[in-house]
Amino acid sequence: MASNVSGTGFRGAGREAESPWAASWTVAAAFLMVFGGVMAVFEGIAAIARDDVFVTTPNFTYSFSLTGWGWVHLILGALVVAAGLALFKGATWARAVGVGLAGLSMIAHFVWLPYQPVWSIVLIVIDGFIIWALCAPRRESPA
Repeated sequence: MASNVSGTGFRGAGREAESPWAASWTVAAAFLMVFGGVMAVFEGIAAIARDDVFVTTPNFTYSFSLTGWGWVHLILGALVVAAGLALFKGATWARAVGVGLAGLSMIAHFVWLPYQPVWSIVLIVIDGFIIWALCAPRRESPA
C-alpha cells in the first residue's frame, strides 16, 4: 500500500503515461479511428447516392436496405472521426467512447460483409486493433 502513496499525497487524477509506447499506441489508435471513420463516411455516401454500386448477395441472413446501411455507416463514421480527433487532443472520455464505437463499427462491418467482403474484413481487423490499443494497460506516474 505504501507504493501508492508519495510524499505529497496520493497519486490521483493528474497521471500521465510514463512509457512512450503507451502514448504511441493511443496516437496510432486515434489515427486509425480517423482513417476508418473517413472510409466509413465514404462507404455511407456511396451506398446512399447509388445503390447499384454494390453487388448484393441473394438470400444472405442479414439482408437490409443499402440506403439504410449507408446512413448507418455515414453517421457511425462521423462519430468515429470525432472520437479519433478527441483522442488526438487528449480527451479522457474519448478512450471509452472509442472502444464502444470501434465495437459498433466491427458489428456494422460484419453485417456489411456481403457488399464489400475484403474491405469489411480489413476494417474489422483495424477496429480490433483500435480496441486493443485503447484498452492496453499503461504504466502511470505522477504528473
